[in-house]
Amino acid sequence: MRIALVHMRHAQVGGTERYLDHLAAHLASRGDEVTIVCRSHERPPHPKIRFEVLRPIAVGAAMRMTSFARAVARHVAASDYDVVYGLGKTWTHDAVRLGGGCHATYLERMGGRVRHKDRLALAIEARALAPQAFRRVVVNARMVGEDVARRHGVPPDRIRLVYNGVDLERFHPRKRAGPGAELRRSIGIAEREIAVLFLGSGYARKGLELLLEAFGAVAREIPDARLLVAGRDSDEERYRRAAEAAGIAERARFLGPRDDAEVCFAAADLYVLPTRYDPFANTTLEALATGLPAITSRDNGASELIEEGRSGSVLAAPDAASIARALLAWCEVDRLAAASAAARELAEAHPIAAACAASAAVLDEVAREKASALPAEGPGVRA
Repeated sequence: MRIALVHMRHAQVGGTERYLDHLAAHLASRGDEVTIVCRSHERPPHPKIRFEVLRPIAVGAAMRMTSFARAVARHVAASDYDVVYGLGKTWTHDAVRLGGGCHATYLERMGGRVRHKDRLALAIEARALAPQAFRRVVVNARMVGEDVARRHGVPPDRIRLVYNGVDLERFHPRKRAGPGAELRRSIGIAEREIAVLFLGSGYARKGLELLLEAFGAVAREIPDARLLVAGRDSDEERYRRAAEAAGIAERARFLGPRDDAEVCFAAADLYVLPTRYDPFANTTLEALATGLPAITSRDNGASELIEEGRSGSVLAAPDAASIARALLAWCEVDRLAAASAAARELAEAHPIAAACAASAAVLDEVAREKASALPAEGPGVRA
């Protein structure tokens, strides 16, 4: 098939970007003609993949978003793709993936000011999910599927659930004895100590402040507990002060932004992400794949995979007290050791190859439906 994968940015970092990269390679490997329609890109993941770069003149993020969406509409109208798969904020597609969930839900959970860019994103999303704008909507969690059905009236029979997948070689328990142990030594974490990892960018949404408060209580009960914080936030100093206020400045290590997430997981014993909203936090699966039980919130779509008490815990409404209780329950050496195998086993059921194959099956389904439609219909299901 001639397939267009549409997203403003192609890269090897970022959740949607990595999904795009892996899916493009999977489709090209099975013989499809794959074009990545984007504004910027890195090296192709397969030699037969081509790029269609659309860079309309735009000043500022809001204008870049809307001008790219218009450019995509013009490009698709002038092209002859069998299937167009939208992965971002555009409205011209046969299938669309809501990797970031519904924007209105994100805004509600964050409770901040609605900016001009947000209003434009909401308008694009409404247009992208209008009744005649798509054939299938791909979601990465049941909670996202239920949300899009409620907010946009998408019929359940047009929604396809494809959980995210994980690179099982990059994230592997065997790295805990090598690179993980080396990182622990470099930051002064002893072998006997229990390292709890928080990894993510945008600390407010990911719930770091709650975790810091909770860890203050945990540290008083478990002197050997240590907290590792990896990721990027423009106001990191605020969280360092919060660690001091919680009395854990000496027990917390702020590692900053890193490009070796697999080593961060390998250096830890337990993963915690009390996020306010994540349609599917890939870090959850990455932790499990490395053999770490995961504590996260019900507002993380990846929590749907966790086996309560066996491979982690899911918090219904995280606050400092509930996080502290979960940490105290899991910060036992014997329990962590027993859960490590269960965590890895769960992750092995969700390899990135399976996620790509399931996504490709949705595109095949769309292609068959288009081929059988009379008269022939192009992207956007205009009939």
